[in-house]
Amino acid sequence: MNFLTIGHRGVMGVEPENTLRSFLAAERAGLDLIELDLHLSKDGALVVMHDAEVDRTTDGSGAITEKTLAELRALDAGRGERVPVFEEVLDAVGTPLQAEIKDVGAARALAEVMRRRDLVGRVEVSSFHDEAVAEIARLVPGVRTALIASRYGTDIVERAVEAGAATVCLNIRRLTLEVVEHARKADLKIIAWVVNTLDHLRLVRALELDGATTDYPEIRRTGRFTA
Repeated sequence: MNFLTIGHRGVMGVEPENTLRSFLAAERAGLDLIELDLHLSKDGALVVMHDAEVDRTTDGSGAITEKTLAELRALDAGRGERVPVFEEVLDAVGTPLQAEIKDVGAARALAEVMRRRDLVGRVEVSSFHDEAVAEIARLVPGVRTALIASRYGTDIVERAVEAGAATVCLNIRRLTLEVVEHARKADLKIIAWVVNTLDHLRLVRALELDGATTDYPEIRRTGRFTA
């Protein structure tokens, strides 16, 4: 089985999350995919940040949607790093990406970049929002998509199928064998997050999941010995 290790916002356990520094560290560590988050700035730039506000991860405050790209660029995102735009990440690393979109607006902006740069083979698109997954699939034929869930039951499988997702990305703390079996019957791949301990990694491998999203690059090395 090809078990994937996915760097959560790069390697956010050791570097400032969603920065070029973090993404480059994930690539050097040999992680199979790099996960990142996308929002739209006030002037429509596709910026890489997890929260809707800049307060937690930068030295600024306020909503991303109320700031221009220039204003976001002026912020310190940790260790002197700047808030990157999506295309900068594409140019900085060669590792495949899993891009999480927060809404339909971000889906449309991402779709434009994916079509222009022919990214169907390199970028998987994920979201907590069914409508965003369905929208990117409509706009970019052949795109690989994943539905994310934190609190869920077996209904996540029907939601994923309805949205056209091939993968479900599920909170490891709520994962059950029932959900796994239900997903497998629907031919869905299953990724667990966030897998930062050996106990969680053993659970992921025991359930024969397809991969794990982690904050720490050591999980890739450890994973080889838990199969």
